[in-house]
Amino acid sequence: MVTQPHIHGAADECYGRVADVFRDNFVSRGEVGAAVAVYVRGRKVVDLYGGTADPRTGRPWTAHTPVVVFSCTKGVLAICAYLLVQQGRLDLDAPVTRYWPEFGQHGKEHIPVRWLLTHQSGLAALDRSLTLDEVLAWDPVVKAIEAQPPLWRPGTAHSYHAMTYGWLIGEVIHRITGQLPGAFFRDAVAVPLGLRTWLGLPAAERDAVAWNLAPPPDPEPFVDPVADRGITMGGAFAFPADPAGLVSFNDPAIQAAGIPGAGAVSTADGLARLYAACVSEVSGPPLLDSASVDDATVVRVQGQQRHGPPDTGQRWGSGFLLHSPPARPLLGGRSFGHDGAGGNLAFGDDARQVGFGYVVNQMRGAADERANLLTAAVRDCLDA
Repeated sequence: MVTQPHIHGAADECYGRVADVFRDNFVSRGEVGAAVAVYVRGRKVVDLYGGTADPRTGRPWTAHTPVVVFSCTKGVLAICAYLLVQQGRLDLDAPVTRYWPEFGQHGKEHIPVRWLLTHQSGLAALDRSLTLDEVLAWDPVVKAIEAQPPLWRPGTAHSYHAMTYGWLIGEVIHRITGQLPGAFFRDAVAVPLGLRTWLGLPAAERDAVAWNLAPPPDPEPFVDPVADRGITMGGAFAFPADPAGLVSFNDPAIQAAGIPGAGAVSTADGLARLYAACVSEVSGPPLLDSASVDDATVVRVQGQQRHGPPDTGQRWGSGFLLHSPPARPLLGGRSFGHDGAGGNLAFGDDARQVGFGYVVNQMRGAADERANLLTAAVRDCLDA
């Protein structure tokens, strides 16, 4: 007999389908702890959470429980980049060297900032092996990027920059603002909006974070040496989990450092409110103007990656994952956001004025449908 999950929170009456799917993820799809939030036209219409935040102690998931959201972090950094564009401080089509002169070594002098966001720079992995201490210190990774020749001729192919993405666009933000990206995001976005979303977790929040559980073994794992070096930063940490099954990003030092492409910690409401604020009035005018959203939702790359698993339809804008059926359908052509390893998903859509956030602690593999089913339920409710 399947134990009925304890689901808390609320959903507007016309969004009951989302609540049904969220509950069924626990009953039928092995959910352990999770939360989902949806804003429509600036108003929260879904705020649901349930299950266990830390199976080691039985600590329940609450309305305030955050969790590492992995590559949803990339969307956070892309939002920061577009804010700098709107302030006239960043030109996405200018060479990176305008902001970061030391970057222009070993054939990288003509790479535009946009290619850092579209996974076209040829820097998906680094030749230098790094220690965890070096990765957490920021500057050693920046120096390694400066010394790295591109792995392919930039602009001619794309491969997912699983970790280096964060330092690439993050150092541009750093050079422009004088702040590391986590501090810039905190001051410019998170604090004004009241988000429980951090890139660099405060010590006071450490005990609230959910404990991530490793995904089940993949019977047919994708193996590519370049992709493996990229996702582990040359062996600095195992990803997603070490041989004993411990998820590396449970490490408090990693959460505090704010690995810039994968280390954000957030509640579902934090992500949903962030994207809602990008496309609708939440605490003032939308964060992103129409020109930014127009630019962000242009498909820049798609198709088979140079170093990546078989193509399943992913379409990439400048820093964002876009509506990408069948692998990751969102609401439509005006949707932009990012998913994260294990099942997390966050996005906005200005045509629908929707902000969506879904976070989990039971990681799953590529065939995971939990987030897609929730997105489909939101779409059904909007269309009803």
